Amino acid sequence: MTLAERIRALGHPATGSYSAFSRLATVADTDGVPKANDMVKLLVEGQEAVVRTARKVITVADATNDQATADLATQRLQIHEKTAWMLRSLLEE
Repeated sequence: MTLAERIRALGHPATGSYSAFSRLATVADTDGVPKANDMVKLLVEGQEAVVRTARKVITVADATNDQATADLATQRLQIHEKTAWMLRSLLEE
């Protein structure tokens, strides 16, 4: 909801349909039911994809002097980096 509110504050409509989310997604959908370890790997990949997107958003926000968006993206970056790290720790043996 915070992301949608920021998009609206910038004067744009926030995406709301599943088909639109699917077109804009950077995390691929997975068919079937992977094994547990494969699920964790997919989660790590998804978190890392979001981290890459957040870094791009921060770069653009900084270039356009949009501190509010840069701050929001930085917060998301921190959450997803931490989550990826925690998930990767499950794969170490």
